[in-house]
Amino acid sequence: MQFHYDGFKVGDPDLMPLSPAGAAKEGEGHALPAQVDVLIVGCGPAGLTLAAQLAAFPEINTCIVDQKDGPLELGQADGIACRTVEMFNTFGFAEQVLREAHWVNETTFWRPATDPSQGIVRGGWVKDTEPGLSEFPHVILNQARVHGFYLENMRKSANRLEPCYGWRLADLHIDKDETASHPVSATFVRTSGEDSEKHIVKARFAVGCDGARSEVRRSLGLSLEGDSANQAWGVMDVLVETNFPDLRKKALVRSPGGGSIVLIPREGGYLSRFYVELDKLEADERAAHRNIGLDQMIDAARQILHPYSFEVRNTPWWSIYEIGQRLCARFDDVATEDGEERIPRVFIAGDACHTHSPKAGQGMNVSMQDAFNLGWKLAAVLRGQSPGHILTTYSAERRAIAKELIDFDREWAGMLSAPLKNPDDPHGDGVAPEDIQDYFVRQGCYTAGTATRYTPSLLTGAPTYQPLATGFPIGMRFHSAPVIRLADAKPMHLGHTILADGRWRIFLFADRAAPTDRNSALWQLCNFLETDPASPIRRCTPTQADKDNVIDVRAVFQQPHHDLALESIHAFLLPEKGKFALRDREKIFCPDIESGEDIYAMRGIDRDSGCMVIVRPDQYVANVLPLTARGELTEFFNAFLSAR
Repeated sequence: MQFHYDGFKVGDPDLMPLSPAGAAKEGEGHALPAQVDVLIVGCGPAGLTLAAQLAAFPEINTCIVDQKDGPLELGQADGIACRTVEMFNTFGFAEQVLREAHWVNETTFWRPATDPSQGIVRGGWVKDTEPGLSEFPHVILNQARVHGFYLENMRKSANRLEPCYGWRLADLHIDKDETASHPVSATFVRTSGEDSEKHIVKARFAVGCDGARSEVRRSLGLSLEGDSANQAWGVMDVLVETNFPDLRKKALVRSPGGGSIVLIPREGGYLSRFYVELDKLEADERAAHRNIGLDQMIDAARQILHPYSFEVRNTPWWSIYEIGQRLCARFDDVATEDGEERIPRVFIAGDACHTHSPKAGQGMNVSMQDAFNLGWKLAAVLRGQSPGHILTTYSAERRAIAKELIDFDREWAGMLSAPLKNPDDPHGDGVAPEDIQDYFVRQGCYTAGTATRYTPSLLTGAPTYQPLATGFPIGMRFHSAPVIRLADAKPMHLGHTILADGRWRIFLFADRAAPTDRNSALWQLCNFLETDPASPIRRCTPTQADKDNVIDVRAVFQQPHHDLALESIHAFLLPEKGKFALRDREKIFCPDIESGEDIYAMRGIDRDSGCMVIVRPDQYVANVLPLTARGELTEFFNAFLSAR
């Protein structure tokens, strides 16, 4: 975090200076506005991620509305994947999450004993996430607490963004006139009171983050298509007294009777979540029709965990559900055949466009990634940095990821509910306990959230020069690695320089030439970026803005930090910032040689040639280019960044 460059002041550095819009809101309270840039319907994980992203831009007028009377008090989602913690770090609250959450370090697998009368035995264990997959762990924290971190982030933004609670969306209409400045018209009705107060909000864009029964989705004429697995499950958060030894580890249990449990230890040291397999359902039957109660769920858990005792002392929350996987045909209001004719105005995200079982803990995580993908694109269009057609990439990119999630969830949920294979008949039907463990290990990157890969498109290049940086696959998230910041010798992760501020990043990995060599590829590239009219920095940065306002350029050199003099580095990497034109000394890094974590070796950087690694505002690698590829660099950015 950088501050003080516009003058010294004390206080919370996360509290942004109050904008005129923020000052107006403080005087008016949190009433529904008449007109906004972005209207967000729903204060779930997707809606709050999007609101927090847009709150970073004082010039964007955002409104988020929810029909509930206030913030969520008890959430149902709790699993936070490694990739999601990486995203939280861009918003500045990853450390708070890690301090409060339960860290899932190992997963154990329980199977029927050889003698079925003996119940279950531990069959194996694995590390929950592959070593080196992320600098952050898989953690468990109540959804309501995650919401709280987002709400705090929004309150500290320049516009002091707060949700408008107690309003239900009754209707949404899109004016197809392309000249209309605010073509989306949303009618809201008060959820409390006797007068059924109505209010209309006009918006330039609207996003439905309003869950599986989304009114926004309905207004677009879309529906969730899919099927269910005809299997009822129960879920309960419990304070339990048991001699089951793996209560504080994630555990997958298959009993001799065929029943299954997925055990998730919760934060705080005592609370546990149990997903318990219950009854088979008839075709098109809903779990609610069975009138299954808490006592029946506890009895089922007790039978599955035999011979271990299981005494529930308190149950803060429980629910019964059936497994189903459903997906929308598209995630915006523009039909495929209309994609070239107009830009999308209304979008859906999260459960509004894909639903699945909670077994892999991906629902909340994928929903937030939907919003993180969309937020910076909306901001770029509203701020005039990019043309509106980049918004078509949201549905294309995220629906493909949702389809992968649906397919994974169907297979994983099916394995957990499938009958156990007879050990005396290895070729018979069913699933063997070791198959479940093997599948869990094979899909580790997926459950960690790090397997997402966007295909080549307007915003993601082709892998022409991928061999220059094999550890930064194009289309996948930027896999952070340790470095030493040159100016202050601070050990840190390079990826932690990426914030949720809508900026693109170019990481320059130097070649073998001396950093002072004015003929080196890196030095010549810095000359180009600083002075050439074709440079994307020169072309796209507003005249009065800091040089890193749109594209943030940072460099990593091969030398140990003690062998590199800051004053010898190209001046472009020490840009002037703020009204006092102070030099930013935090753009230059070196490998962490002393710890043995050399980023060049860890991420397969070509030491002879070096390279550029271009990273999108949502942390995904957009391209890898040679340091000499100035024309290709210009062509890449010209495709979606507008001239100043």
